[in-house]
Amino acid sequence: MNLLKSLFSLSFMTLISRILGFFRDLIIAHIFGVSIYTDAFFVAFKIPNLLRRLFFEGAFSQSFIPILIYYKSNKKIKYTKDFIASLSGLIIVLLSIIIILGITFSDDLIKFSAPGFTQSLQKFKISCTLLEIMFPYVLLVSLSSLYSSILNSWNYFSIPAFAPCILNITIIIFSIFFNSFFKPSILILAWSVIVGGVIQLVYQLPYLSQINMLIFPKFNFKDIGLLKVLKKIGPSLIGSSANQISLIFNTIFSSLLSSGSISWMYYADRLIEFPIGILGVSLSTILFTSLSKSYSKNKLKEYKQLLNWGCRIALILSLPASIVLFILAKPLIVILFQYGKFTDFDVLMTQKALELYSFGLVSFVLVKILSSAFYASQEIHIPTRISLFTLLITQILNPCLIFYFQHAGLALSFSISGWINCFLLYWKLYQKRLIYFNFNELMFIFRLLIAIFSMTFVLIFMLYFIPLYGINSFVTKIIRLFTILFITGIIYLISLYFLGISFLNNLNK
Repeated sequence: MNLLKSLFSLSFMTLISRILGFFRDLIIAHIFGVSIYTDAFFVAFKIPNLLRRLFFEGAFSQSFIPILIYYKSNKKIKYTKDFIASLSGLIIVLLSIIIILGITFSDDLIKFSAPGFTQSLQKFKISCTLLEIMFPYVLLVSLSSLYSSILNSWNYFSIPAFAPCILNITIIIFSIFFNSFFKPSILILAWSVIVGGVIQLVYQLPYLSQINMLIFPKFNFKDIGLLKVLKKIGPSLIGSSANQISLIFNTIFSSLLSSGSISWMYYADRLIEFPIGILGVSLSTILFTSLSKSYSKNKLKEYKQLLNWGCRIALILSLPASIVLFILAKPLIVILFQYGKFTDFDVLMTQKALELYSFGLVSFVLVKILSSAFYASQEIHIPTRISLFTLLITQILNPCLIFYFQHAGLALSFSISGWINCFLLYWKLYQKRLIYFNFNELMFIFRLLIAIFSMTFVLIFMLYFIPLYGINSFVTKIIRLFTILFITGIIYLISLYFLGISFLNNLNK
């Protein structure tokens, strides 16, 4: 498999999804503004989204994919199908129970996740209503994630990467054309999530059929592969839940701050998630599958080469992204979100959070790469302990930093804990001799920093001569922004070339 080709393919599909996500947020900001209704939707949507990330983008994939790859490589297809059928049956049973409980206790979930909402009866009630509508999305997106994991294991990376685009397109269409049919109009967002989840699920079925993995669920809870997944999912769940628990606490803290804090953090989070999704998620998805295959075949040298390549690519791509996000924080927010009811004050508050998030971008990407190395070798306890430690650090920092930076303090604590997580994971891999840091690595970082400095100088220079403010035309703003980014990117690539930095080595595995 050509890793570079797979990375570009997956990154491109992720880029399309993120662009649609930004357009979705632009539409939401324009139609609904920043109000108690948008705060209510973002809080309500975070709960099913949290369950999705917790169980099926974290613990589930880390436990399921290595075992599935083992079955694919060493077992007959019948056993592989029985394994998948039993797992999908268990998912349907468990999540159906969770959905019923979630709808029943929606009031308590909102009280826990956003205690500040209880001070406004209107905000609290609409949050509960939105959550009740959206809770079935947990089952839809979880089954979709299961199918995505199967397709990824068969090297069909771009197909599941397009699935989130479907949800974004659905929300955009429903927000524009059907918002007037509901009172309050914010309810249309909840229903569009459900419709998008159904389409997202059905979309992947023909591709599963192509690889002969479209399997009807079975309720056989004694399948050996299923039991292996359940045995490993506990520790994986603890490790992957740390980041999600931090997000819960961030929401709790935000709900206690001034009105709009949740929305400001949401929009800043959307911008920082853009490069994380394109770089971190794409890289870790491809590397996790490749590392799992190398480990299952006991190819340790190839395993180390893959991990070293992943870390280098992560640095080459995430360092300039963090610089660009910090310098262009305000222009990006103005161009993408300042329409309709999104005010100058909203821009300033979102900017503060984004600038502090940008300090941790490199660590967020590297953590995904380094964690995948442990999970591919089915060594779960080390990243689990480190995740819990960084969770504790984050929650100690949160109240202190909020005192000085208000809502932006949550972004700063998240960035600090990201770097702590990154260094601890790297150190453990170094101790296990699975990753190395020698003179060549030091020179690589030195040359990379020179390229970054050249890029930053050109970026600041161009902003002086091509201002992005005082222009009313959206098209002109976008053209100027892309011109600046394009020229800056070209300068960066030229600098890398003359400094002898290449990411084309050791890719064809």
